[in-house]
Amino acid sequence: MLRFWMLLFFVSLTVSISEKKQKCLGGGGHKDIPTQENNLKECTLYTKSSCCHADITEELAHSPVIKVNTTYWNRCGNHSKLCEDYLKKIECFYRCSPHAAFWAHHQYEAAIDSVPVCKTFCDNWYDACKNDFICVKNALTDWEIDERGENHCKNECISYRKMYANGTEMCETMWGVSLKVSDSNCLCLQMNEMDDNVIKIIKERSSNSSTTTSTTTKDDEELCHLQRDKIKQMEMTREEATGI
Repeated sequence: MLRFWMLLFFVSLTVSISEKKQKCLGGGGHKDIPTQENNLKECTLYTKSSCCHADITEELAHSPVIKVNTTYWNRCGNHSKLCEDYLKKIECFYRCSPHAAFWAHHQYEAAIDSVPVCKTFCDNWYDACKNDFICVKNALTDWEIDERGENHCKNECISYRKMYANGTEMCETMWGVSLKVSDSNCLCLQMNEMDDNVIKIIKERSSNSSTTTSTTTKDDEELCHLQRDKIKQMEMTREEATGI
């Protein structure tokens, strides 16, 4: 019975959240409101509701990525494909996600603050990049920027594993205060198609924060796991039916 009511709650929650008008981050080439973008060259996770225009993703569509706008990604050599894929996920979320504005920085309109990412995501990202090289700990503030707005190393290039002790430090340092490793192992973002469902729960919890209790938190965590399990089961059933 609990499972039924929790799934029923999720359905009603999905409708109520989707009806609310979303907005995009300010500045940084973002749209005012998210709209469909059918011609994204990269960041296709956000095709149905995107805060970026298609042209912004052109530089991300090629591997290795050399630069995005005036920021060079290869100051310490090209990234490995696996590492680059994770960097793209973060870049795409910031530029294109219709949900990024929910975590807008209170002082800088084009910045995000404390987006809750899953520890497993950060650990996997770290593992993918640990043998690649980097010369800045905070990629938002530690570059030397020239008159053209292009970034240059101030310090020598060292491996990610030497720059950061683990995935948590990397996630919470590389983009300044943009990302925060979540205490929850489910109410957090993996930068994939599952995030929409998790974000709906997070937003609902935020709107009801004045009445949130430890019991509510426990229920939300259980709901999150139930919904993820349900979606995974639906995907497995579809794959079996189509033979994919």
